[in-house]
Amino acid sequence: MSQARSSPASTQISELPTLTTAQEVHSLSEAEVLRVYPVHLRGVVTYYGPDYGSGRPATFIHDATGGIYIRMNGKPAETLFVGALVEVKGVSAPGGYGPVVANAQVHVVGRAPLPAAAPRVTLADLNSGKEDAQWVEAEGSVHEVIEAGHMIVLRFEMADGPIIAIMMKTPGATYSNLVDAYVRIRANAAPSMNSDNQIIGFLLQAPDLSTLQVVNPAPRDPFALPLVPVNRLLQREYFFTSMHRIHLRGNVTLQWPGSMVCIGDAGNGICAETHQAVPAAVGDLVDVAGFVEIENHVPVLTNAVFRSVGNNRPVAPKPVTAEKILGGGYGSQVLQIDGQLIGYDLTSSDAILQISSGDALFPAILPKSLAQSKFRVWKVGSRLRITGVGSVGVDIQKSVRVGVVAPNSFRILMRSPADVTILEQPSWWTPAHALFVLALVFTATLFVLVWVAILRRRVELQASQLRDSEQRFRHLAQHDTLTGLATRLVLRDRLNDAVEIARRSHNGLALLMVDMDEFKEINDTYGHQAGDEVLRMTAQRMLDAVRISDTVVRLGGDEFVILLPEIRDPHDAETVAATLISSLRRPIFFAGGEMPVSVSIGIGTAFAADVDAEELMQQADIALYRAKDSGRHCFLVFEAGMAEGLPENERKRNAIGTGAQDERAAHA
Repeated sequence: MSQARSSPASTQISELPTLTTAQEVHSLSEAEVLRVYPVHLRGVVTYYGPDYGSGRPATFIHDATGGIYIRMNGKPAETLFVGALVEVKGVSAPGGYGPVVANAQVHVVGRAPLPAAAPRVTLADLNSGKEDAQWVEAEGSVHEVIEAGHMIVLRFEMADGPIIAIMMKTPGATYSNLVDAYVRIRANAAPSMNSDNQIIGFLLQAPDLSTLQVVNPAPRDPFALPLVPVNRLLQREYFFTSMHRIHLRGNVTLQWPGSMVCIGDAGNGICAETHQAVPAAVGDLVDVAGFVEIENHVPVLTNAVFRSVGNNRPVAPKPVTAEKILGGGYGSQVLQIDGQLIGYDLTSSDAILQISSGDALFPAILPKSLAQSKFRVWKVGSRLRITGVGSVGVDIQKSVRVGVVAPNSFRILMRSPADVTILEQPSWWTPAHALFVLALVFTATLFVLVWVAILRRRVELQASQLRDSEQRFRHLAQHDTLTGLATRLVLRDRLNDAVEIARRSHNGLALLMVDMDEFKEINDTYGHQAGDEVLRMTAQRMLDAVRISDTVVRLGGDEFVILLPEIRDPHDAETVAATLISSLRRPIFFAGGEMPVSVSIGIGTAFAADVDAEELMQQADIALYRAKDSGRHCFLVFEAGMAEGLPENERKRNAIGTGAQDERAAHA
C-alpha cells in the first residue's frame, strides 16, 4: 500500500500499474500486496457459494493465466453462477494464504466453459501451497458423504492421504452411491484455516457434480466383497490399504448405537465407527464393511455399515490384570478386570469411571445415553469388576526404541450398566465421615469463633468494596467506555512524562493524530450500531499495531491519538503510520456485510530540548488536517509552512484541551 511522507501525490494508488491477470495478482509478494495494486481482469467463475467453515460467500475466478480468490464488497449487483464470464475490478489484498482481489465489483458479461486444462495433483502438491486458488484435478476413493445444508462434503482418500472436497448440492442428485467409488474431481485448491488464522492444510472446492467423474463405481453390495478373517486382517494374504472398503464377519462384542460396533472372531477383535443406530445384541453374528485405518498401532474400520446374519453366540470375557493388558495382545477383545472406583469424569459427554487396578489407572467408559440413572449408583471407593472391550494406547517413542509396539495405557469400553459388578462397598468410616463427626464435636466451641470471623469478614468486605469502587471510578475516568482506550486525562500525564524522559535521554517522541475517513457516511449508511463496531475494531487494530510502551487514546468521535515515546529516528513514526494505514484499511464485517474503512494520519515529532507537548499536539493536528485535505487515506509528517492558510480554529486547536472538530468534519 502506498504511503505519503511529505507529498500526498506519492500516496495515489493510480500511480501503480493495473494488474490484468490472475497470475499477476497471485504472484505479488507480501510487501507488494500491501501496496494495494488496482486490479482489472476478466475470467470465468469456477466456484460461487459458501466458504467451507466460515459460511461467508466465496468466489474463484479463472483466466488464461490461472485462478484467484475474489472477495466482494457486499453482495454482487448481478446474479453470479458457475460458468459466468465476468469482469472484475478491485484491489490486491492479503488472503488466508496467498494474495486475493478485495473490494471487488463483479459484472457478468456472458458465459464461458470451465477451464479445459487442470493439472493432476497429489496431496503433497496441495499441502505445499503452490496450487493455492488454482483449478486442479485430483483422484481418490470416496470414504464419506456429508450433506450440510446447500453443500455436499466429500471425505475421500487420495493415493498419499485423505482430503476434503466440497461442492454445491445439485437438486435431485443422489450422493450416497459415491461411497467407495473411485472418482476424479476438478476443483479449486483452497487453504484450510484454524481459529488462529493458521494454515492447517488444503481442501478442494468444486462447483457441483458436473466436475466429478466416477472412474470406478462403488460395489452395489458392500457385503458381496470377499470375506476377510478378523484374525488374518493386514497379514500378508489379507493386506489392504485404506483406499477401499473391506468385508469382515464376527460376533458383536460391543455396540454404541450410531457411534461404534465391535466384533470378535477366533480370539481377535476389531472396532468400527458407524452411523447406524440399528440395535445389535452382544453375540450376534454380523457382516461389517468399512475402510481399514490404523489408530494407536491397531486396525479400525471407519464409515462402516453392518448387517445381522444371525447365529447368536455368547462372547466370554477374558479375566485379565492391568499388567497383562499392558504386556500386549489384548486390543479390541472382551476383557474382565477388577479395580477400585476412585472418581468420575463429569466433564465428558460419556460416563467415565476412573479405576485403580494394581499400579495402573484406567478409565471405564459408557455413553451416558446407555448409563442412564445407573451412573450414580457406583460409589467412590467401591471395588468393582469391569467387563468390556479393551482399547490400548501406545508409547510411540518407546516402540521406536525397542522395535515392537509398547502399550503404555488402556481403557475399557463398556456395553451397558450390567458390565459393572460391585464386589465390595466402600467402608462408611471414610476420611470425609471422620471429619464430619469431628466437626459435630467441636460445633459449640467453633460457633463463637465463626461468628467473630463473620464480623471480621463483613468489615473486610466493606473495605474491599470501597477500594473496588474507587478503582472502578478511576478506571472510568481514564478509559473510554466504548473502545476501552485511554482518555485525554491519561494522554496528558503520559505525554508530560514522555517529554521529561526525552529531554533527559536526548531521544525523541512522536504523536500520531488519527482520524477516520468518511465516518459520518458509515453511520448514515449502516446505522450507529455499525459505527460503534467500526470504532471498537479500529481501536483494537491500533492496539495490535503498536508497542506495549505506546499509548493509544480516543479523543472523541472518530478521532484518536497515538503517543510513541523514546524514538531514536523520525522514520520510526512513519513506519508505525504506514503499518496503521495498511492494518486499518481492511473492511470490517457487521450484520453479514462489509464496511470499507480507511484513516488519515498526521505526525508530529520532536527531539531532545526541542520537545514541547503543546507544540507537538498542534503539529500533529495540522499535519492531519493537511492529510485529509490532500485526499485522505495517507499520512503526512508536519513540516514548516503547513500552518499557513489554515482556518483560525484549526490553527489554535489543541487535541488535549478541546474536542472541536467542526472544520475537520467538513473534510471527513
